[in-house]
Amino acid sequence: MRKWISIPHVEGLASRQAHADLPPGTVERELGKEGFFGPATHMIHPRPPTGWSSWEGPLRPRAFDCAKLAHGGASPWDAALLLHNAHCALRYWQCDASMDHLVRNADGDELLFIHAGRGDLFCDYGHLAIEAGDYVVLPRGTMWRLDLVSGPLQLLLIEASNSSYQLPDKGLVGEHAIFDPAMLDLPRIDDAFKAQQHDARASTPWRVQIKRRNALSTVTYPYNPLDALGWHGSLHPVRINLRDMRPLTSHRYHLPPSAHTTFVAHRFVVCSFVPRPFETDPGAIKVPFFHNNDDFDEVIFYHAGDFFSRDNIHPGMVTLHPCGFTHGPHPKALGKMLQQSKPATDEYAVMIDARDALEVGEAADAIELADYHRSWSSAAT
Repeated sequence: MRKWISIPHVEGLASRQAHADLPPGTVERELGKEGFFGPATHMIHPRPPTGWSSWEGPLRPRAFDCAKLAHGGASPWDAALLLHNAHCALRYWQCDASMDHLVRNADGDELLFIHAGRGDLFCDYGHLAIEAGDYVVLPRGTMWRLDLVSGPLQLLLIEASNSSYQLPDKGLVGEHAIFDPAMLDLPRIDDAFKAQQHDARASTPWRVQIKRRNALSTVTYPYNPLDALGWHGSLHPVRINLRDMRPLTSHRYHLPPSAHTTFVAHRFVVCSFVPRPFETDPGAIKVPFFHNNDDFDEVIFYHAGDFFSRDNIHPGMVTLHPCGFTHGPHPKALGKMLQQSKPATDEYAVMIDARDALEVGEAADAIELADYHRSWSSAAT
């Protein structure tokens, strides 16, 4: 048995309730363990703890603009590697044409997030129509390909390396909170799936590109191997759209990002930010609270909307806030800490919290906003 070294204590000027009723003219900073699940202390400061005047060294907040990436090629294995560690890899891919081959990830489960476009996903299990805002979980070893419907598809690919995606424990709020599992769609052996088994390409050789340990092998069949007649079981892809999320809210307390956890894997989680009402209690803060990243690297992919805690961020951008420094709302957002000008947020974003340090890929280096760490300065707003 283990137990945290923890003695509840109040020292000096403090609020009794976290994220609410701060002493006038102050801001709050949370220091916590285990991402928002362990012991925590809430510091009271007279100034924002992001008010640095200079920054030296490699540890810094970073931002990347995926709109500046070159087109991603014909395969997800051509996608630009943005961030990675031993347990997680983030790639960004613009699929410009329907795939003429199949792929299979033997390194881990794959999570596709559709940022833009519409298409059809064909896999071992059947057919799924996909569109912007969709998550698609593909179990490790699934063969799949994409057909375009109207223009290119843009996707964020999140690999759970040597791991599997599962649903979070929803605890006190029950299994149907955030989204009912009944909202998860499964591939179907429908008319579209049967038609692709017998179309003009069916009798031509089909290649399957298999990624294992980040090396590719190709297996060729003299027929289309997506030829299943049926299946039964509990291992299969699932799809859910951001529009299907019903976020947890509290009118008196700003909930931490962990309240929006959508999928969990080994040593990282995926959270979804969707529109929600602002807190209405006069004393409750209505912006993300300043906090230290003491156990996790935090990544946010901005999908759509008005990102209320950030300045000069547009859809298709990625931010990395690594473990080891304090971060929180930009100055303009902080000005609305207690009073917002509209009743609800209007943002859609995907967040990844990684327990182990993420390496920045060469593709991300090339599209970095070099001065992002200065964006917390009042002079930068």
